Amino acid sequence: MADPSGEPRRAAGVPRWVPAALRSVLVGGYPLVVYLGMTRWSPRTLALVLAAALLPGLLLRLREARREDLWPVLRVPLSLLGLFAVAALSGEQRLFMALPVLVNLGLLANFAASLRGPVSLVERFARLQEPDLPPGGPAYCRKVTKVWCGFFVANAAVSAGLALWAPVAWWTLYTGLLAYLLIGVMFTVEYVVRKATFRRFGDALPDRLLRRLLRA
Repeated sequence: MADPSGEPRRAAGVPRWVPAALRSVLVGGYPLVVYLGMTRWSPRTLALVLAAALLPGLLLRLREARREDLWPVLRVPLSLLGLFAVAALSGEQRLFMALPVLVNLGLLANFAASLRGPVSLVERFARLQEPDLPPGGPAYCRKVTKVWCGFFVANAAVSAGLALWAPVAWWTLYTGLLAYLLIGVMFTVEYVVRKATFRRFGDALPDRLLRRLLRA
């Protein structure tokens, strides 16, 4: 769990990026696996496949976690395993389609909760890259946080509607592709608005192009 110095112990021979890569693959591939499972497998088989996909990343995180961090590490995986178990035992396949809704609601809760304090979540992210924000930066970050809250509400509502009433192929297309494209559009639009608002440009190609366009 931890070495004698109190520092988290890394899994021997496992690079730090492996657990994050496993989570990304699981999240990105989840809609496709659910589609294959709902059209070809029984609910119990699908639950076992998803649980098996979840375990490697969980075991790696547990090997690195300190004892006091066990519950934060286990909370989400145990919730997912519970969801998979209920879907398998009840035979209700559409419960597998609830995960994107839960993810969006969780993100909504985190972003909205930060608006109750002096520092919004977007501002925390922004200060990781730029500790000294320009005048008006915190207020701008708070507005962006509110926009993301609205996006998560809309995304959760669409995902829930598709999970309840649409064919599984439609749900897979939206949650596995279109939702990610919309997130990309959100990031792109916010980036352009931020550059146009604060006129801070770096040396990267997008910054150089925007500098010329905005000056023109």
